[in-house]
Amino acid sequence: MAIPSPSLSADPRVAEVLVRRRRGSISGGVFRGLLMAALVMSLLFLLALIVDMLVEGQGVLLIRPVEFLTGNLNSNPALAGVWQGIRGTLMLALIVAVVAFPLGIAAAVYLEEYAGDTAYARRVNINIRNLAGVPSIVYGLLGLTVFVKILGADGQGGLTGGRTVISAGLTLAALVLPVVIITAQESLRAVPAGIREGALALGATRWETVRHHVLPAAAPGVLTGTVLSLARAAGEAAPLLVVGAVTGVFFVGAQGFFEQIFSGRFTALPMIIFSWARLPAGQGWNSLAGAASFVLLIMIVVVNGVAIYLRNRYEQKW
Repeated sequence: MAIPSPSLSADPRVAEVLVRRRRGSISGGVFRGLLMAALVMSLLFLLALIVDMLVEGQGVLLIRPVEFLTGNLNSNPALAGVWQGIRGTLMLALIVAVVAFPLGIAAAVYLEEYAGDTAYARRVNINIRNLAGVPSIVYGLLGLTVFVKILGADGQGGLTGGRTVISAGLTLAALVLPVVIITAQESLRAVPAGIREGALALGATRWETVRHHVLPAAAPGVLTGTVLSLARAAGEAAPLLVVGAVTGVFFVGAQGFFEQIFSGRFTALPMIIFSWARLPAGQGWNSLAGAASFVLLIMIVVVNGVAIYLRNRYEQKW
């Protein structure tokens, strides 16, 4: 006669484990559903934004796309273009890249590879993360005080020349600097410790280890973070308003690209959109604002595409 085996479900401990697993499966499914709903809602908001810009700006984008992209600001909406805004945005992006990226990456390397887990490093890290959440208008006030009035002698010469592209670019560089530091730190922290230990065991100095092993391994994350921070700087308008960007029509004459950096009058795409959006709707300015917003969106998408390409091109599997 066969001896019956005890049922696992009769064991209260096994039953409790099965109940917990079932509850965890249900809660996990609910959480995944909420995440999917948030993703769909975000995509719907983005789609609504794109459709609104296209509907508002289709008259300009379809009738005179080349003239709109290459034309200068004008008091006549039928002749106005965004080339001066594109030019100013590119100049600001150049200054941000030259100033914020080297400083941010160097600060991240120091904090991760040299400072260690000290009280000083922890306080600095906390302050950097707090600065990353400061509203952009506060950075505009910082730029007005430091770069325009102190370093620029409030337009009377000085190092930055006052309300110039230099002051605006330095303000945006200060705005994105905490983000650059944080993203670079996370990328450096993701590099396996075995790479550092192996290089040091073979006689490499700390700087040689960082220069030839850690930084190349962290390059995909660092490049992605820096490029995305550049996209954020390109879309900011509040700091530019404070430091003196032009919101109306202005002319630069025959000034070259680098000559205009040190001149006093400048604008950018966010400023043009802000200026056109507050003008009377019946005169065609809303269509211009929608078309300019679409151009800015395309520029940011291109920058994000570059970040994705760099990440996929240089990403390493550990």
